[in-house]
Amino acid sequence: MSTPQSVKLGTLIDEFDLEVLRGAEGHRDREINIEDINRPGLQLTGFFDYFDPSRIQVVGLVESTYLDGISSEERRARFEALFRHDIPAFIIARGMEPFPECMEMAEQYDRTVLRTKESTSGIISAIVTSLHNHLAPRITRHGVLVEIYGEGVLILGDSGVGKSETAIELVKRGHRLIADDAVEIRRMNNRTLMGTAPELIRHYIELRGIGVVDVRRIFGMVAIKEESEIDMVVNLEPWREDAVYDRLGLDELYVDILDVKVPNITIPVKPGRNLAVIIEVAAMNNRNKKMGFNSALEFTKQIESHFDQAMGNI
Repeated sequence: MSTPQSVKLGTLIDEFDLEVLRGAEGHRDREINIEDINRPGLQLTGFFDYFDPSRIQVVGLVESTYLDGISSEERRARFEALFRHDIPAFIIARGMEPFPECMEMAEQYDRTVLRTKESTSGIISAIVTSLHNHLAPRITRHGVLVEIYGEGVLILGDSGVGKSETAIELVKRGHRLIADDAVEIRRMNNRTLMGTAPELIRHYIELRGIGVVDVRRIFGMVAIKEESEIDMVVNLEPWREDAVYDRLGLDELYVDILDVKVPNITIPVKPGRNLAVIIEVAAMNNRNKKMGFNSALEFTKQIESHFDQAMGNI
């Protein structure tokens, strides 16, 4: 189960090189846990119905022009009404100078006022994208994530089944390692999952009998990747003689990760099977399916057509 995420205001200040005109006490440690940004145009006219004070507030030329057209007393009242709420930050776009009444009320209510030279729409878009990434729901799964022919393949299975050994063979065959042992998964939208490795173990892989090796140093930068979309899940399990395994691939199976359905296949493991090659083919086959070609369906259609012709000749 995913846990709620947050990002510190200081992280956003550094990320977007925001100028701190006035910082509230402990402003860099202020936790932001909502993706939305608000342009407080209506609030600066006195309308606060449905106002969410937990959002970062951004003002631009439109709001500044309106405020410039009212008296100093009215501006002070407008800023007081806004800063009375515990907003995380008030950002002034386009490098504009803050109104004296703004700084006065920010001082009185201990609010953070920031400034950027970016356009209003540009900084809003950039911050929303960043917040979407920072606050994305996430979980950690025990497994290996490898990029194969552009397909992100999450390899799962019990400890000792051969996940890391298969991954190192795939790296030797020219594919890229994203994460071994622990895979951090973020949901970017209703259809996309991104996976990466915890920073502490990034680029490392554990091979029983050898120990921990640095894939980046042994195989070079081309052998690793920081993150990848997860396009399919491969479950490795020991071969069981009593199990019934899919022979045609007609059944489309999915696994639910963070409410996103991901294609899921199970590959039985036994001596003599080249798992790296099998997973390569699985990745290519999954890519073909996304492009509209399903080998199992085409094969079934050919078989049915053959029997139809044979029956028609009787």
